[in-house]
Amino acid sequence: MANIYKNSKLSLTSSGATTLYTVPANSRAIIKSLLVSEDAGGAAVAKVTLNDSSGTTFVIDNDVDLSADQKEQVFSEPLIMEESEVLQIDATSGAVDVFVSVLEINREDL
Repeated sequence: MANIYKNSKLSLTSSGATTLYTVPANSRAIIKSLLVSEDAGGAAVAKVTLNDSSGTTFVIDNDVDLSADQKEQVFSEPLIMEESEVLQIDATSGAVDVFVSVLEINREDL
């Protein structure tokens, strides 16, 4: 098993679910943090979802509400993700930057 520390980041200015991180088929992942930051000097709202391997969507946070230049840590505890699950974010209004910190646990690498 190999532990791989990763991060992923996005800058969003339009609505629509955007993939932030996908767990590889041979791995599990622990999401340590998910930081959402308003970056255009106005209000913003974001929605965070997880899609499992069967395609079912689960809402993690439906209303990450940010005022101008505000940031919010979405997770207060780590989130475990299984093989092929997808973490997505949707900037339902405004502009946001998003950062996720991940520990990927690969079962095949030595």
